[in-house]
Amino acid sequence: MERVVTGERPGWEDTAAAMGFTFHHMDGARYWDERAYYRFTLDEVEQGIEAPSGELHAMCLDLVAEVVGSEALMHRLAIPDAMRDVVAASWRAGAPSLYGRFDFSFDGSGPAKLLEYNADTPTSIYETALFQWQWLEDRIADGTLPAEADQYNRLHDALVARFGALFTPGSLLHFASVPDFVEDRQTVRYLEDAARQAGLEPSFVGIEGIGADAEGQLVDEDDVLIAALFKLYPWEDMLREPYAKHLAGAKTLFLEPAWKAILSNKGILPLLWQRHEGHPNLLPAAFADDAAAVAAIGARHVRKPLFSREGADIAITDGPESVSGPEGGYGEEGWIVQALSPLPVFDGQHAVVGSWIVGDEAVALSIREDDGPITRDLARYVPHAIV
Repeated sequence: MERVVTGERPGWEDTAAAMGFTFHHMDGARYWDERAYYRFTLDEVEQGIEAPSGELHAMCLDLVAEVVGSEALMHRLAIPDAMRDVVAASWRAGAPSLYGRFDFSFDGSGPAKLLEYNADTPTSIYETALFQWQWLEDRIADGTLPAEADQYNRLHDALVARFGALFTPGSLLHFASVPDFVEDRQTVRYLEDAARQAGLEPSFVGIEGIGADAEGQLVDEDDVLIAALFKLYPWEDMLREPYAKHLAGAKTLFLEPAWKAILSNKGILPLLWQRHEGHPNLLPAAFADDAAAVAAIGARHVRKPLFSREGADIAITDGPESVSGPEGGYGEEGWIVQALSPLPVFDGQHAVVGSWIVGDEAVALSIREDDGPITRDLARYVPHAIV
């Protein structure tokens, strides 16, 4: 694994515009960054990322099966009392999953270390599935990359196939997000297109436009029954919203399902460590109120809220030195402490590797860079190639 500096494709912003990639810059800052790419060997991808991802995902599913049967573990993960049956019922009914993303610390020279599982509302899916693939094709065409170069990236085809496996052709599938948040809305537009390619009929509704009819079933702004809904909105918030009272009786099939409220919770990190202590892809982790277990982790650790996004309220302690992410108001539900596995630094950039799961299969890789050791909301997306 190495970072290779290259020039940008001439006219890449025109390509982005033609492909609907409207958020390659955000708040005036570069988000998509193709001034460099990450080069991997096939073995690094297959043995270092793909194989561990499949194994970790299976371990996570085993953990869900255990948690839904335990009030104590539900409490440990701050699942609201009134919503625990909703979460458990979704698992026991076999409610299907669409996708998720592991985040790893990985430099190619040792085992990938799991930092967290973005199992509910992971973003950067469009730029992974389509735009970095377009970059690969263009770079092969202009000679920057050799003709045999490849990319670990079956994400688009896997998503289309997964939609097709979950629904019969012609089915109406609602999609929801906060409509005025550009990155989320464009992410959902991409998923709508993937569903359309699978033969489905997508329909968008803003999160605030979802209501309930007289029988307590979810409906859109035109009072059309929402039989199936992809929502880019986290379960930890949904379970605490006023409309949560309708979830138990709603017959809506949710993507992601309610049991993803367990896997999107950083409390799974100490639970996984307790059950698989010493696993090469796991880091020692403990709940912050377990003084003995925290002490055993030592002076090099990361403190994380159970719920947090884009590095918010995360604090790294490396002996006498410490650094904190932006304040996001997280932490009321609890904290965990995880042993520090610093992100590898290439050319002064801290790189986090994302490994994408569709259904139960690992299918793609993505990389984001940040100037600091905590990956924040404006961390840059950098493409990769297998050479």
